Amino acid sequence: MKIYNTLTRTKEEFVPLEEGRVKMYACGITVSGEAHIGHGFQALIYDIMRKYLEKKGYKVTYARNYTDVDDKIIARANAEGVPADEYAAKMIERIDKVMREMAIDDPTVWLKATENIGNIEDFITKLIQSGHAYAAPSGDVYFDVSSFPGYGCLSNRSVEDMLDGVRVENAEDKRNPADFALWKAAKPGEISWDSPWGKGRPGWHIECSAMNRAAFGEQIDIHGGGRDLIFPHHENEIAQTESLTGKRFVKYWTHNGLIKVNGQKMSKSLGNSLLLEDLLKKYTNEAIKFALLQTNYRNDINITDTLFPEAERHLTSFYNILNAVEAKFGKGEANVPEIDDKFNAAMDDDFNTALALSNLFSLFKGVSAKLNAGDKSCADDCAQIRKTYSLLGLFRKECKDYLTEVARKNPAGDIPEEVKELAEKRWQAKLAKNWAVADELRAKLDSLGYTVKDSKEGYILEVRG
Repeated sequence: MKIYNTLTRTKEEFVPLEEGRVKMYACGITVSGEAHIGHGFQALIYDIMRKYLEKKGYKVTYARNYTDVDDKIIARANAEGVPADEYAAKMIERIDKVMREMAIDDPTVWLKATENIGNIEDFITKLIQSGHAYAAPSGDVYFDVSSFPGYGCLSNRSVEDMLDGVRVENAEDKRNPADFALWKAAKPGEISWDSPWGKGRPGWHIECSAMNRAAFGEQIDIHGGGRDLIFPHHENEIAQTESLTGKRFVKYWTHNGLIKVNGQKMSKSLGNSLLLEDLLKKYTNEAIKFALLQTNYRNDINITDTLFPEAERHLTSFYNILNAVEAKFGKGEANVPEIDDKFNAAMDDDFNTALALSNLFSLFKGVSAKLNAGDKSCADDCAQIRKTYSLLGLFRKECKDYLTEVARKNPAGDIPEEVKELAEKRWQAKLAKNWAVADELRAKLDSLGYTVKDSKEGYILEVRG
């Protein structure tokens, strides 16, 4: 099994620090707003990584954090007139709810910055004692970048490159403009904790290092997050952790790509953020997963107007085939190792879900051929597909339940224009008594998850239920 390591920029054979065990950490959500599709994608990817490693026989401890105190959270809380901790707790509850609607499992360990203040203070104290950090007269504490010669190893940039075009805050307090805050002195009205340096709160970067150390010790196998975290967040994690321990912090750094919407980077400032809550009102969680996993996790995903509808149509077609097989032959036995082996070969190559999903089209084509030929072994194929691909969050539902959910979320008014055009062509062929073409188009509509009901007045096009 090979994993792409951002640190070395190569695919490496996966060998954990301790035989049979994997320590894995992924940076979670800063709870300053609702969960969007980027949050869902990242959570999905690392949930799948954990599950596949477990399938390979590893005992995985997977930790994930919530950043529940920072400038944005404080600003939002002030705007709502509530304490920052109350606002953060409310948002965590909302985000947890939508992630469960996405059917993304909880990690082994949940970590929160506000529950690790003592660990963070201890970490900072040790960095100061070893000469890697210093307290400024303002009450802020900074990491001294010049004290860590390897700074820039992850992003492959020099300190000068990193500073180019970056706004430098509180330069008068710093020994070096690139130094970053480990502890921030409290401003009037802000949430704060007592510390050896006065009232304040943690900087963003230190919390992940301190929580990792508390949960796992000095080293972990896999650290994940979005590619936008490589610099400065993960670069700073390496500097402060390895300065403290003198050991390589992470063996494999993994980063998922970013979300774009119609070619533009998704951001609140552009007003194109796609909230998970809104998407789940229109599409099944399996369709959302199918759409996201068609792209290799390290690549950016461009969300177009057709991405989710097309994913829903493909899954509806697959479920219709499952439904037909199970209705005729029953559910079968998952005893087709060839299907699982092919899936594993794709996932062994840096969790290549895109390849694994592309294999589904030929698998279901084969199932359909067997069904039409009356070969009951297609039931075993379907059972194996269900078992194997459930790891990606797919084919977990009863066919009737899935198809009913699709129909409920996609009323006729939401049927894509190209599907409506097929239905109209079929109707015109029927009027022309071109029965072969009409039957062919009906079969095409059926494969896409739609039915047509004819009457003397015309036809009704419906999502298959």
